[in-house]
Amino acid sequence: MLQWIIHILIDALVLLIAANFLNKVHLKGFRSALIVALIIGILSFLLSWLLTAILNIATLGIFYFLGIGFVTRVIAYAIIIEIADKMTSDFKTEGFWASIWLAVLIAIIGGIVDAILF
Repeated sequence: MLQWIIHILIDALVLLIAANFLNKVHLKGFRSALIVALIIGILSFLLSWLLTAILNIATLGIFYFLGIGFVTRVIAYAIIIEIADKMTSDFKTEGFWASIWLAVLIAIIGGIVDAILF
């Protein structure tokens, strides 16, 4: 439970920082970042395995067999970010590429936090 709360807080900070540096990501304050991070966390828990499986089937597992399965996970996470974009009015991404860059940032920072703390 504590690990999940830490990830939500870190993801909220990443969202807030990304909104300041990526001109195609718009977010209204830290409270909105927390809400969006919570939505992304819940959607990721519920949907990421399904989206990853669908993407692996659609690409015939090419990324998985090449050893770069993280590509399908990042795309699945970008789809989840797009869904979160549609669920709230305080968070907007302009285009799918902005969601992909945001997904990459969240994945990298999340991996670093996992390596340091857990």
